[in-house]
Amino acid sequence: MIIRKEIKDDNELYLYFNGKLIYKRWLNLGYGKVFDTYTFGKYTDYSITDFDLEETPELIHIKAKLTLVSTEQGGRKTGIKSGYRPNHVFEYQTNGQFKYGYMGDIQFEKDEWILPGETKEVLVRFLSRQPIDEYMDIGRKWWIHEGPNKIGEAEIIGIEFPESE
Repeated sequence: MIIRKEIKDDNELYLYFNGKLIYKRWLNLGYGKVFDTYTFGKYTDYSITDFDLEETPELIHIKAKLTLVSTEQGGRKTGIKSGYRPNHVFEYQTNGQFKYGYMGDIQFEKDEWILPGETKEVLVRFLSRQPIDEYMDIGRKWWIHEGPNKIGEAEIIGIEFPESE
C-alpha cells in the first residue's frame, strides 16, 4: 500500500493511494473533494496531516529459510499465511527480553500456509527506515515472535536492498 501526499504550488493538497488520486483539498478555500469514497473512507480515522509527504518507505527484501517452532515445543497451534506480520527479533538483552522488534511481513512464493514444525524458503520484506542494516548479512539468524512468545527462527539466504537515488 502506497500513500502519497502532495501539495502543489497553488496550495492544493492531493492525496494518492497506490497512484490513484482519492482526495483533493483547496487549502486556501478550506474545502475538498473525495474522488474515491470507498478508499478514502477506509482512512478517515487518520488525520491527513499524519501522512508523510514522501512515498511509503522502500523495502528491504530478504530471502530466508524460516522454521516455525512445533506446537509440542511451545509454538503456535496453527500455521501462518502469506502476509503475516510478526515481530522480528535480531538481538536479546541480558535479561532475556528482546532488544527491539522490527517490522516486516513474510511472503510465501508457493505455499499458502507454513505449519508449526515446518521449514520453508520465504521472502521477508522489512521497511528500510528501521535501524536494521547492521543485521543484514547472509547466514544471519533471527527469531520470529508473537509478543513475548518465540514462534520461529529464520536465516538470511539472500538480500536485495532498495536502489539509492
